Amino acid sequence: MTTYFIRRFLLIIPTFLGVTILVFTLTRLVPGGPIERMLNELQTMGSDGAGSVESDLGGQGGSMLSDEQLEQMKEYYGFDKNIFHSYVNWLGNICRFNLGTSTRYNKPVWEIIRSRLPISLFYGIATLILTYGVCIPLGIVKAIKHRTVFDNVSSALVFFGYAIPSYVVAVALMTVFASWLKWFPLSGFVSSHFEMLSPMEKVLDVLHHAVLPLAAYVAGSFAFMTMLMKNSLMDNIAADYVRTAIAKGLNFRSAIFNHALRNSLIPIATSFGNNLSLIIAGSFLIETIFNINGFGLLGFESLVERDYPVVMGIVVISSLLFLVGNILSDICVAIVDPRVKFGADGSNQ
Repeated sequence: MTTYFIRRFLLIIPTFLGVTILVFTLTRLVPGGPIERMLNELQTMGSDGAGSVESDLGGQGGSMLSDEQLEQMKEYYGFDKNIFHSYVNWLGNICRFNLGTSTRYNKPVWEIIRSRLPISLFYGIATLILTYGVCIPLGIVKAIKHRTVFDNVSSALVFFGYAIPSYVVAVALMTVFASWLKWFPLSGFVSSHFEMLSPMEKVLDVLHHAVLPLAAYVAGSFAFMTMLMKNSLMDNIAADYVRTAIAKGLNFRSAIFNHALRNSLIPIATSFGNNLSLIIAGSFLIETIFNINGFGLLGFESLVERDYPVVMGIVVISSLLFLVGNILSDICVAIVDPRVKFGADGSNQ
């Protein structure tokens, strides 16, 4: 098993290179980069919005600046070299833990990302705790009380919530509980007078602002995790080893919690590591609706504004978290199910 995990960790390197090469190449090939955007703004200011800049720098927009100025802009934004050399330079900076400088904020990328991380971590970890803390017990109860009134009613509610997109849930919650009833604030992570509050009041203020966004976050994965837990437990309850344990005199509750439950957690453990990247990524739609300056909103704004250093910095963090999360999923499966053994060839035995 040790050999397997070593191989998996080593595979992170080529996978990471493949992902970053693909995204880096796309940032260089798509039109509307930072230079074109700046030239377009200059032309708009000079001609009061008459016309737009062509993607080719030698077009209409390029005539506003001299060739020397254009070359200086290319060098400043890192477009003066071909894609291969630019990627090698970028990768060298990454190896030195330097994510570059934002072309939009003119600040180090890591400084911008670090300022958004606490908010994304709060919502991500809280969503993960709520999802697993509610879905696993609910799935267990639904499996035990299969086809009862509780199971049918809860299934209808769960699938109704699953059918509605999370951003629609966010808008509905905001309209009802924030706009009409005024029970919760409309937007933001904290109040405007947050710094004047006592420590306990600050905690309550954060929680007060987090109720509606967390409800919208949880709505997306609630049904999937609940039904996954229920169906997995029902399969194990119907298995021969559980029926044999009951036939030998073990009561039903003990057979479930001492035998079937642990095996039923294997599918849950498989998906646990993959959720690691979701802790950081968040949802830019929910963050936009509630005006939360999190990681998801930063990524969306960076794509719109063609802030490629920030985009690549987000790709670095997200891809590494996803790759490490896959390995953590295997570790969780091995912990939950001691029967699992990984061969040297990476096979699951």
